[in-house]
Amino acid sequence: MSSLNWDDPFAKSPTPHMPPATEETVTASPPVETTQPKPAADATPQVSVEPHDVQPVNVNDKRVINGSTDVNQLAPFKYPWAWEYFLNANKNHWTPLDINMTQDLHDFNHKLTLEEKHVYTNVMAYLTTSDILAMRNIGLAVMEKMTAPELQIYQARQVYEESLHTWTYQHCIETIGLDQSEIYNRYRVVPEIHQKINMANKRLESVMRSDMDLTKPDELEEFVMAYTFFGGIFEGCWFYNGFSPIFALQRRGLMKGTAEQLQYIMRDEVLHASFGIRVVNQIIKEENITLDPAKIQQMWEEADAAEAIYAGYILKDPILGYSLESHMEQFRFIANRRAKQLKHETPFPGAEMALPWLDEQANMRKEKNFFETKVTEYQTGAALKWD
Repeated sequence: MSSLNWDDPFAKSPTPHMPPATEETVTASPPVETTQPKPAADATPQVSVEPHDVQPVNVNDKRVINGSTDVNQLAPFKYPWAWEYFLNANKNHWTPLDINMTQDLHDFNHKLTLEEKHVYTNVMAYLTTSDILAMRNIGLAVMEKMTAPELQIYQARQVYEESLHTWTYQHCIETIGLDQSEIYNRYRVVPEIHQKINMANKRLESVMRSDMDLTKPDELEEFVMAYTFFGGIFEGCWFYNGFSPIFALQRRGLMKGTAEQLQYIMRDEVLHASFGIRVVNQIIKEENITLDPAKIQQMWEEADAAEAIYAGYILKDPILGYSLESHMEQFRFIANRRAKQLKHETPFPGAEMALPWLDEQANMRKEKNFFETKVTEYQTGAALKWD
């Protein structure tokens, strides 16, 4: 095996099995002169150990934010559940190259109706931008403000997963042969998609400042509201609803490769949303915060309005087995579930599950032909649980 060039890892390795050099093939190089002075024979490095009063980390002193313990020391854990999230996330390891997309190319070109192509391409256009936004929010706004390393380590994995999801959408777009420039620019030029991304940016961009002082009540509340939006709505509701139109196609035997890609992503997002909600609840408890119920309700209603505008565009013509009405009813049903986890008042009383097939459709199944797809049995269990 050839050795790795650590100065240039992509450099070509020397040709293996070269014959040994002989006197005829070796030309001696003249010695290189150096003017660097030699150290004295008796010189030894001078190292001193200064007395200090640093104490061992006390687990009870750890905090999610505003902590003063050493953020570089992982254990002892105060939040062992955060470490469990990290371990479980690593059980869901995959890449988009694991899934066979051949049938999707045929389906898109020969089976999908114009209305179904409209749904598919615009869902991809929305998701590509959303996961980049999620990656930047965790990496730039949230992770650096955590003061317990077990939380940061899971969030580092989350940043990786968001980039993996973006690769997945790009892989689907490339495989189908869609115009990348046109698809990626839709969030900028299609008002119905732009308004949803714009709302997320407004909710999240303000907390990306590295100088945000979370010891100040106003800035702390702003951060918690933003993280509530991110975990509860952006990942807990919008991503969930963002996948469901593709699962509706899968249910009819269409675009099964793309849907399987989204099943893997869904497993990641289940953990992301659950983790975010748990961290928010922990911060509220530790920092003794009381959020304004009126602001909370306004946030849910804004999210609902943005989703309705977006869904009205992608589903302006319903597709078989899926409509604007079912999409929005399912969004409000899931929103009520997230609100309960966040200990909010029910934002949409009376909303019912409109897509009873969705939970099962979103689950990974092992009953697959070995020659058609990669068979993966998750150690974390077969069923997705959103509670």
